[in-house]
Amino acid sequence: MSVVLYDKERKILEFLARFQQKFGYSPTLKEIALGVGLKSPATIHEHIAALIEKGYLRKLDGVKRTLEIIDKNMAKGLIAGDESVMELPLMGYIVAGSPLEPHPDINATFKVAASMISGKQAAFVLQVKGNSMIEDGILEDDYVVIEHAQEAQNGDIVIALIDNSLSTIKRFYKEGDRVVLKPANASMSPIYPKNVQVQGRVVGLVRKFAMNGF
Repeated sequence: MSVVLYDKERKILEFLARFQQKFGYSPTLKEIALGVGLKSPATIHEHIAALIEKGYLRKLDGVKRTLEIIDKNMAKGLIAGDESVMELPLMGYIVAGSPLEPHPDINATFKVAASMISGKQAAFVLQVKGNSMIEDGILEDDYVVIEHAQEAQNGDIVIALIDNSLSTIKRFYKEGDRVVLKPANASMSPIYPKNVQVQGRVVGLVRKFAMNGF
């Protein structure tokens, strides 16, 4: 299940959860549109379809216009206005040895536990492409949570700009007067860049899982 959740989709889930708690049944598309400030029920239908595809909602067979929020704990949190979950900008993709690839939707966000970040620095999320960090448990298609930083300590996992053009995710070390960026993959060699700019420190990781039957 992808945990990417856009702002309008979250508002729809919140409205559904609160409406169902109050009335015991699901609202119509028109009621949802009014509840979240959208004019077109057709647009709501598109958002509902996306939420079903992502695994957040499902339609109950044989029950007219009844939608179920699959994650019961999430539904409780939405009703309570749970502040333990935050939405961070999903900035794009980090590919070892390539420029950062921006996410196609500039408004995309990603839900993370608030405890993952310190709150002292701006934070964002990138999706990992490649296997340079697999021995640290960072796998292809994982999402890494990053806090902005310009400095790092030995052993920190960082997002770094190399020689003003390429970006990578590696462990940061200083060896004398030079910086070395080390992969967590025995088949790959360390990088000794001429110029390196730390852009952020990795502070958390989220992995998506396939959900069958939805």
